[in-house]
Amino acid sequence: MSDILSGQLLINGVDVWEEYGVFLTEKQRGGCDNLSALLQPCAGRSHVGVELSDVTGKSYSSSLDVSSQERDFTLHFAQYAPTRSEWLSRYRSFITFLKEGADGSGWLELSLPTLGMTLKVFYVEGGTFEPLTSLWSEGVQASRYKIKFKEPQPQI
Repeated sequence: MSDILSGQLLINGVDVWEEYGVFLTEKQRGGCDNLSALLQPCAGRSHVGVELSDVTGKSYSSSLDVSSQERDFTLHFAQYAPTRSEWLSRYRSFITFLKEGADGSGWLELSLPTLGMTLKVFYVEGGTFEPLTSLWSEGVQASRYKIKFKEPQPQI
């Protein structure tokens, strides 16, 4: 699996598959939730208009300054490890890494080489956690979960 998953997602320069056994996944085969979240355009900021009682509608400046609002998006992750103890250790480490960032500043740089995108974000919250194997028994462990991020200065 390493030859397929390595280098697909780097966070603060760390290959999350190599370091944590984490990769982006979809809830259903053929799904595009992650791609949709990453490429969803942000909302534009509103423009100030003047409304006069003797004029129909509103008047706006002849030159509008276009700016964007921050955006939140949620990504779906899967995590794999060959043993229960390794999975638990990697899971805790990955969630801590997302909350704190590599340098403790809390900022994350999500790099997706396939899309040619790098997004500067921070962790907002964890979402639904779904075990794919039983943590009560030893052996290969897998799960998937959602993480919500905020991008203060959106790329799109």
